[in-house]
Amino acid sequence: MFEGCGEAELLDLMGDAQQVERAASAHRLMAIGQYTVRRIAEQTDEHSRWAVDGWEQIAAEISAQLGISRKRASAQMSDGQSLIERLPKLAAVFAAGQVDFRVIAAAIYRTDLITDADALAVVDAQLAAKAPSWNTLSREKVAELVDWIVIEADPEAIRAAKQRDADRHIEVRPGANGTAEIYGEVRGPDAAVFDTALNELAATVCPNDPRTHKQRRTDALSPLSARATSMPCLCGSPNCPAAGVEVSSSPMVINLIAEVATVAGTSDKPGYLPGYGAVPAETVSELAKSASLRPVPNANELGAEENYRPSAALTRFIQCRDLTCSFPGCGQPTVGCDIDHSVPYPHGPTHPSNTGLKCRIHHLLKTFCGWTDRQLPDGTIEWTSPRGRTYTTAPAGARFFPQLATPTETLTLPNSPPPDPNRDLAMPKRQRTRTQDRQHRIEYERAQNRARYEADPPPF
Repeated sequence: MFEGCGEAELLDLMGDAQQVERAASAHRLMAIGQYTVRRIAEQTDEHSRWAVDGWEQIAAEISAQLGISRKRASAQMSDGQSLIERLPKLAAVFAAGQVDFRVIAAAIYRTDLITDADALAVVDAQLAAKAPSWNTLSREKVAELVDWIVIEADPEAIRAAKQRDADRHIEVRPGANGTAEIYGEVRGPDAAVFDTALNELAATVCPNDPRTHKQRRTDALSPLSARATSMPCLCGSPNCPAAGVEVSSSPMVINLIAEVATVAGTSDKPGYLPGYGAVPAETVSELAKSASLRPVPNANELGAEENYRPSAALTRFIQCRDLTCSFPGCGQPTVGCDIDHSVPYPHGPTHPSNTGLKCRIHHLLKTFCGWTDRQLPDGTIEWTSPRGRTYTTAPAGARFFPQLATPTETLTLPNSPPPDPNRDLAMPKRQRTRTQDRQHRIEYERAQNRARYEADPPPF
């Protein structure tokens, strides 16, 4: 595309594209913010206590429109609303392509505790004037500069660094080739106990085990999680001193999906571990030697069932076919999803062409908030929003195992019955509204800052 451009021209193109990209990002966020502001104004006090309140309903519409998760939609709603209502001058220079979103995000977060309108206006004006010169600065330096402006206008609104102990966490995320990454920050004593437990389990095998110490520590995670007191030795000797050591009677259960040939070791096609991705074929066949195997029925083997709750066979099929919630942009895996009838039972049967996965939020959204869905025989779902927009999602499992999308029976179904006029009474309620939660958080952080200043006032 740019083969004929000179080097100076290419540099100019980079700069121009960056400015356009920044402006486009601003326009998207501000459109989201304006939509959020308008829709929130329509929310009634009663709906603000719903588990799926107005904010969640707006997030569902935006996530479906943009093809993103509801958490990302919610975060962008918050950013957009802040730009519209709290930082309009900064929003203007952002929309002109003068400020990178990285700087904008820091400004939004670090001004969030300002409650006085006059102080916020002063901060907004200063940010609009100074932020365009911060694009090349590090994240830490941008935070320091925003804090410098905030502390002059409203000292109690500074976002103090949390104590390290409050930030402790453990995270597990997908890695490559069927692996996962585990990382986090824990208390020192807990880390020492964990480290010792791994070493002790890694030492329960005989000296001929072929694994390195690091590999044995890693492999010890599973028996440790199952509260086992030893781990299997891989020396392969029938006379291994570690043979016959009792392992835990309550093993952890994971579900791995693979084709029959992969399980048998005659295919190189990988298996799939929900939430983590592909697992090499050789790993699948090795795991299968000691695993419980549960066949997933073919689509044409399944028919209508009498009961509301699907059988174990139908449940396995639905969970493997769908893998995640069927709502646009939602990646909630099988764990945490309900099996929902597209046309409610008993008007619609318990049948693979009328049942699919929905996470609890999107299940409630359909039940109470005006969304409808129509399911096709291959598991495709056509969602229609309360505003009449249609979004189509394909079953996630079929992307990995196309045979799972084999059309099942085409059903002649009635329209869903009209909603119960008293259905709102069944909506789960929040103890506090989202607005009350935000106010409580801001008041708490400001009080913490105030107490810190009173205990150790600055020397000026």
